[in-house]
Amino acid sequence: MPSAAEQLAANFSFQNLGKATELRQRIFFTLGALVVARLGTYIPMPGINPGELARELQQQSGGLLDVFNVLAGGAVQRMAIFSLGIMPYISASIIMQLMTTVFPRLEELKKEGEAGRKIINQYTRYGTVVLAAVQAFGIALGLEHWGHVVIAPGLFFRLSSVITLTGGTILLMWLGEQITARGVGNGISLIIFAGIVARFPQYIGQVFESVRTASIGPITIILGSAAIVALVTGIVFMERAQRRLLVQYPKRQVGNKMYGGESSHLPLKLNVSGVIPPIFASSILLLPTTVAGFNAQNIPDWLQTVVQYLSHGQPLYLVLYALMILFFSFFYTSIVFNPEETAENLKKYGGFIPGIRPGKKTAEHIDYVLTRITVVGALYLAVVCLIPEIVTTYYGIPFYLGGTSILIVVSVTMDTVAQIQSHLIAQQYEGLIKKAKLRGARR
Repeated sequence: MPSAAEQLAANFSFQNLGKATELRQRIFFTLGALVVARLGTYIPMPGINPGELARELQQQSGGLLDVFNVLAGGAVQRMAIFSLGIMPYISASIIMQLMTTVFPRLEELKKEGEAGRKIINQYTRYGTVVLAAVQAFGIALGLEHWGHVVIAPGLFFRLSSVITLTGGTILLMWLGEQITARGVGNGISLIIFAGIVARFPQYIGQVFESVRTASIGPITIILGSAAIVALVTGIVFMERAQRRLLVQYPKRQVGNKMYGGESSHLPLKLNVSGVIPPIFASSILLLPTTVAGFNAQNIPDWLQTVVQYLSHGQPLYLVLYALMILFFSFFYTSIVFNPEETAENLKKYGGFIPGIRPGKKTAEHIDYVLTRITVVGALYLAVVCLIPEIVTTYYGIPFYLGGTSILIVVSVTMDTVAQIQSHLIAQQYEGLIKKAKLRGARR
């Protein structure tokens, strides 16, 4: 007898795909929201001199602004209304996750289910507004110190900048939530994904221009393409990797019937922390370069030495980058995954890991396994992020996308495709039942 997966594959057709009206509407809504998010990266802030801004940003290349520019989809280099991007919301979410482990009240809200989650989300939105306003005010002050970038410095420019940039972040946050609720995929991740993918034509054009001017040979392009394919394949494999812990549920008798006795799995992802560790690590390492770029003429000698050793491709930069990724991988995993809470939930519903006593021993066993797979996941993140740096610096192969960008693109693509498949499965479920001639279909 064919399995459910085989029956589903046999029942799949483009006709069924065309019948998925709800999925089609969700996809169109997602594309429309992403178009709005991209349009906002081309609307400039008021009171900015574009020529002077381009000249100053050219001097700041290779610093922290480049990281923010990639995550904001190129809005920073145009100083658009979406220059802050969605990063204040991500920062507020991480801060709330940290606070839930510190404040008992927030931890209780987290355990209350959907109602508590809505309250925490509301706190996260308030935190986003505060962080965006503070960052916008800092950007306004920084722009005023950049020569003639600001046409009319003063209180009015600072106020308009705070309102404009904070409003842009709030609009992006709202678009992301609407995509998650009414579209396909995670809205926040898709907004970052769209900003990165939107620069692909620029990267491809730079590659062709390099080939035309003979600065890069065809063999180099072939090797670079092969490296990208191999890297993406490795990311897909590692992101899908899981360590499954067998969970057994005991049998119980209700009347004359026996219930329970099933076995399940507790899936532990190899990379629990996602792309957060590379973002944090690169932001911290590029901070001295960014600070030095704001006052390049009057920086002290020690800061100039630090900037020199922490520039892209330098051995000290690569070593510190890898070590910070390892540290933040363990740090963030300890925040988002609590072995004691997981063990308590298993004990609450009668589940247990064979050979391990419920409660504290189960928590220790989960922590033991999680620590070891986190080592592998952290090393994987470090390798993925270091390969573009090494290839570009020491082999001269153009690798315009950094490791963080590749991780985001591949991860978001996998998650979105998985959600589309889920919608298609729900659409085909009725046809699958009819084709299998189940008892419910005959009725």
